[in-house]
Amino acid sequence: MTDQPTEDTAGPGHARSRAEVGVGEGCVYNPSRRTFLSELSALAAGAVLAKSASAAQAAASESVAPYRIDVHCHFAPPSWVAEWSPKGSVWPPLTKWTPAKHLEDMDQAGVAASIVSVTTPGLWFGDAATSRRLARECNDYAARLTQDYPRRFRMFVALPFPDVEGSLREIEYGLDSLHADGIGLFTSYGDKWLGDPAFAPVFEELNRRRALVYTHPAAATCCHNLVPGISDVVIEYGTDTSRAIARMVFGGSARRYPQMRVIFSHAGGTMPFLVERFDNLSKTPPYSTDLPDGFRAEARKFYYDTAQTSNPAAMAALKVVIPTSHVVFGTDYPFRTHADHAKGLRECGVFSDAELRGIERENILALLPRRPE
Repeated sequence: MTDQPTEDTAGPGHARSRAEVGVGEGCVYNPSRRTFLSELSALAAGAVLAKSASAAQAAASESVAPYRIDVHCHFAPPSWVAEWSPKGSVWPPLTKWTPAKHLEDMDQAGVAASIVSVTTPGLWFGDAATSRRLARECNDYAARLTQDYPRRFRMFVALPFPDVEGSLREIEYGLDSLHADGIGLFTSYGDKWLGDPAFAPVFEELNRRRALVYTHPAAATCCHNLVPGISDVVIEYGTDTSRAIARMVFGGSARRYPQMRVIFSHAGGTMPFLVERFDNLSKTPPYSTDLPDGFRAEARKFYYDTAQTSNPAAMAALKVVIPTSHVVFGTDYPFRTHADHAKGLRECGVFSDAELRGIERENILALLPRRPE
């Protein structure tokens, strides 16, 4: 949130007092009776208008009851920022993140709770020791945040993926000791996407625990800076999300780990647009045997958030493919505001009031291990 410029309090429409006028201006305040009465009336009118404005703001605040739950928003643990900043890898909005700013933005859009997660560039530094240490520091910081603001903040556990052994330890610590709501993963790690057999031990544990798994897009090793002048977040993140969904479905993980509840970001990336191709692929061998009900039956097991996609085109496409009961509210704060997405969803014209209530709150409540207080 940017600071708003201050305005001169003695601007148009402001009745200046005797002390305000003439100080340093070389003039004397000596109004006529008519001028005095005119200014008195203006003051009275201004007081009435101010009172009306305050009442209107109070009414507006009361009408936006804090009930929404944001599943896609980010925080900036100090140790994480300190580790990545020298490498130039921390986006400016994250360097300015504070709990107070986050809460203020939530309040402006009737958001009751935010489930925070670590975003790109993640936690992997090429060595397990550094990544494990940083994961623990990030998770402990998130836990303190949830303790300080128990009604407002929740957490997804950060893992030192693709370090499988370290990730298994952090899953146990995060879910059993910190009582987190779920696990945070990225769509790809190096040249491997979610669903790759290399990650099977972690997926088996998450499936055993019936864990909620939030996934955030990344840019795989193959695909950094492909289009000059266009950041990876603009095109590649949506594409990598689609690759992860395809790997999960066509690689068999969606069927192999049915108890694991997975949330994909940004309305599934490009998946809704590519659904016809995915449907046709699922009808060809060997997928026609492995996926007897086709691609969509597997894709509908996943959940999809609304971050950066709360617009008519994206939401209409997603609704054709996925039941609205599997759509959840996300904002990508601090990169976008909560109000952006609340407004976008309400004005996109795709959902009924009942569907919106589900998306903004009820759908995610069904997945959380404990309801917000």
